[in-house]
Amino acid sequence: MDQKIVGVCIVLAAAVMWAIEPVVAKLAFQQQSGVLVTSTIRAIGVSVVAFLYVLVRRPTAVKVNKSDFKVLVYIAFVGTVIADGLYLYSLTMIPVVNAVLLGHMQPLFVLLFGVLVLTHDKLNKNDYIGISLLMIAAVFVTTQTFENALSLRFGSIGDLFVLGATVAWASTAVAMRKYLKAIHAGVITLYRFGIAGIVFGVFMLFFSDGLFSYYALVVGFIVGIGTVLYYEGLKRLKAAQVSGLELTAPFFAAILGFMILGESVTLFQVAGMILVLVGVWFIARHEPFKQQSARKITKKNNE
Repeated sequence: MDQKIVGVCIVLAAAVMWAIEPVVAKLAFQQQSGVLVTSTIRAIGVSVVAFLYVLVRRPTAVKVNKSDFKVLVYIAFVGTVIADGLYLYSLTMIPVVNAVLLGHMQPLFVLLFGVLVLTHDKLNKNDYIGISLLMIAAVFVTTQTFENALSLRFGSIGDLFVLGATVAWASTAVAMRKYLKAIHAGVITLYRFGIAGIVFGVFMLFFSDGLFSYYALVVGFIVGIGTVLYYEGLKRLKAAQVSGLELTAPFFAAILGFMILGESVTLFQVAGMILVLVGVWFIARHEPFKQQSARKITKKNNE
């Protein structure tokens, strides 16, 4: 099967996990589980899933060299301790659909980082069209109404926290694709959340902010599955394509937020979600056959 199609299916499955995560996290907060406690338990849950995944898939190497370990530490601190912490904290202030959409507006930042770092990551016309539609969809869902869009009202401080987390996540996506493509996805996940779990655990010993919640552990299992799928997708697709496909998560999050938490969705946000689906269609499209043939001929001539 074509690896791009496989990659698209894998990332869409991860998007469903990202949609479920904030809903369950809010249920954990309702049980008086604070952000720090939830983050710690969540990291443990993800580590368990990653460990089981490693046992099942049995990668040839679990240990990593010194240079790879430095990158994993960066991903653990920036992508989990800082970014995930900001994201979970924002959920105490803003609706699920806003948090999920802003949290997955990574294509813009991945493109910016990619220009500097991933010189081999080239996008075609369909990619640019799809990502542009996803950016417009982000404005629709964030502003919620046409009047707010005209007034440039983009949300609250909670939205800003998620945006900061998004920039951090984008940098780790690029770092993973550049330096860790040869490492098994389960190993990456295990190191990332294992390191972050230790950091969160140390902080929780001194600054515990809530009670244990089984919902927090469920969040960990959900994120574990989603993260493994995410890294597997990164091995098959371009970093910007993966980030773009993840923006299907708000569509699922809106439905779950309404059904479970009673959060409403405006018509303007629904229009944004439709744009998300159209954008995904463009990203998932193959290049026309003539373009593919021309590229193969050019490559053959160069050889």
